Amino acid sequence: MSTLKNAKIGDTVTVKKLCGEGAVKRRIMDMGITKGAEIYVRKVAPLGDPIEITVRGYELSLRKADAEMIEVG
Repeated sequence: MSTLKNAKIGDTVTVKKLCGEGAVKRRIMDMGITKGAEIYVRKVAPLGDPIEITVRGYELSLRKADAEMIEVG
């Protein structure tokens, strides 16, 4: 299983599945990260947290814990 956490800088990945449940999953979906959405990994902070991505035309920063819940392909 490949997650967004494992994606490298410059990769464009497609969301396959959202893991997690309840409020956390709802918050991720509210940010526009849904099944089938394309995500471009722009930057990773020096210590690896957070990850800066572009999704649906806007920039977003995600914590590693949240990125781990997003299964990509």
